Amino acid sequence: MRFTQFFIRTQKEWPRDEESANAKFLHRGGFVEKIGAGIHAFLPLGLRVLDKINRVIREEMNAIGASELLLPALIPKKYWEATDRWNVPILYKSTDSSGQEYGLGFTHEEVLTPILKRRIQSFRDLPTALYQIQTKFRDEPRARFGLIRGKEFTMKDLYSFHADAKDLERFYWTVADAYKKIFSRLELPVRVVEAAGGDFTKEYTHEFQVLVPAGEDTIFYCEACDFAQNKEIANVAALDTCPKCARAKIKESNGIEVGNIFRLGTKFSEAANLVYKDSAGKEQLVVMGSYGIGPSRAMGAIVELNHDDAGIRWPKEAAPFRIHLIALPGGEKQADAAYKYFAEQGVDVLYDDRNDATPGEKLTDADLIGIPVRIIASTRTANMVEVTMRDEKPFPFQSIEAAVLAVQRYYAR
Repeated sequence: MRFTQFFIRTQKEWPRDEESANAKFLHRGGFVEKIGAGIHAFLPLGLRVLDKINRVIREEMNAIGASELLLPALIPKKYWEATDRWNVPILYKSTDSSGQEYGLGFTHEEVLTPILKRRIQSFRDLPTALYQIQTKFRDEPRARFGLIRGKEFTMKDLYSFHADAKDLERFYWTVADAYKKIFSRLELPVRVVEAAGGDFTKEYTHEFQVLVPAGEDTIFYCEACDFAQNKEIANVAALDTCPKCARAKIKESNGIEVGNIFRLGTKFSEAANLVYKDSAGKEQLVVMGSYGIGPSRAMGAIVELNHDDAGIRWPKEAAPFRIHLIALPGGEKQADAAYKYFAEQGVDVLYDDRNDATPGEKLTDADLIGIPVRIIASTRTANMVEVTMRDEKPFPFQSIEAAVLAVQRYYAR
């Protein structure tokens, strides 16, 4: 994609009244635009990042046998009333011209269980798992920290349906393993944290927390083992001896919740009378699980962890492009040739072909945008190019063909 054709508008100044790193860098880098408190527009560059994150999520959800669908955001009142959630404070409500009332979805158990009621008859129809990636709405009174806490945000929500609690437990931990793979691919080091179930369930749930100062949650954890609890339910405190391994003291940190998993049991199947016939022909309630990941929140968490004074350092799988190709004075023909070759090889590249930008402006923008691999053509490189990986020393000048191989090796490792 040529810079002159793709809509990119970086800003020279930092946004006012923003404290979090993700809000500052995503705005100045031209990834998002804040429309209001907790409401952001994803500009073309930001949408590419979001799409890359969603691709990773889809691949891992599909790998565990989940099927993707898309449910409506506008949900009639009767569905919310069936589960006694019409009056929850975070629900946005609206009324149409005929007087019908609706709520904007912050979750979708209310919609999906009635759909499954018409499609599940016997134990042979179970288990099944369905997910979507969709915009959610939450009347959040404390919207802040850029993409970390919003009123409108993207969510991957997965729902599973089982014949019994044992099968739910099996799938619950299958999803937990899939989440670990997702966050590993996005280079987000997460802690699996015990937490309360809120309005969803009385059982303990598990959150996937990124421990960073910008996080809103308080997490108690042990560095010697995998023990971790959210402060809301914690029975430990900082400097206590770990109750699980007894080898280390409990530490305290802020955390950003990027995912969660819930054992819902039969709460929503009871409300919808979602039943199946077992092998003896007896009706049983379907047992459910719910599993969320916030792609937009994950995007904000990535920036909180991966930036320096100059800009963002995108992980390989989340970067908007694989290569940032820059034409400096004297290297225009070589850069054009490189761009053509990369396109023929199917390499995802952003080509800064601007004639009205100085070398300093191009390099500053490259730092700010933060694509992992930078390739420069100039008078100095002659008929070759300079290849630099973010935060690494430049390679010796290389031919275009060798540069492609270097990029492929970098992304394969």
